[in-house]
Amino acid sequence: MASPSTRGSLALTLSAYAVYAFLYLPLLIVVAYSFNDSRLNAEWVGFTFDWYHKLLHNQEMLKAAGNSLIIATVSAAIATVLGTLAGMALHQFRLRLLPGLVLAPIAMPDILMGVSLLLFFMLLNMSLGLLSIILAHITFCIGFVALSVQARISGIDKSLTEAARDLGATPWVCFRRITLPLLAPGILAGALMAFTLSIDDFVITFFVAGVGSSTLPLQIYSMVKIAVTPEVNAISTLLMVLTLALIMLVSRLSPAALRGS
Repeated sequence: MASPSTRGSLALTLSAYAVYAFLYLPLLIVVAYSFNDSRLNAEWVGFTFDWYHKLLHNQEMLKAAGNSLIIATVSAAIATVLGTLAGMALHQFRLRLLPGLVLAPIAMPDILMGVSLLLFFMLLNMSLGLLSIILAHITFCIGFVALSVQARISGIDKSLTEAARDLGATPWVCFRRITLPLLAPGILAGALMAFTLSIDDFVITFFVAGVGSSTLPLQIYSMVKIAVTPEVNAISTLLMVLTLALIMLVSRLSPAALRGS
């Protein structure tokens, strides 16, 4: 007869498998049905690559995907720089107002963020388009990068920089040769998070996108209002592959950054 600890361990293992199945089985179904030789997702008919071929010739989808990649790349790059500086400021300066200013966009509901940014752009008489989307995405991505960098910098031994200063290193040399390499894993994680959040955002983008500046989530939304076609499954599969590739890249770069430091 199994002991109580063994039964508890088995129950915990089965619960973990059930949670992972609930999370990942829908994704696997999306991948499988992107190869289904039928416009309906009701049943499996046969294997085909036709939906990927049609996706590559869908100009509206390709344009939306291109817009999303441009927006996500630019937003993540700028948010990573500003978020890194904000994370370092959160760690160094104990100001009560600073955490609220940096982290407020994270806690704020997306619909409220979208409406407020829309009103702000209208107040500036700014035309809605790719620029307004990029500015909006930078705004809500900075906080996520700042949290990642702050968590990383909290674990850095201050004696390393103090020793470098005692040996005659300037503040810039200390930052470039010691602090920045040690922060690299946190910066990379924040950049990946910013890129993923930007390319995936729908609610805020819906409010600040102008005519002719559709992104991939907006384009998919306009398509699924009619029906979920295999083309939507195909582009979703490609997005998953891109996300997994970025995660694997960051997981490889992070240990390399740690070894280099």
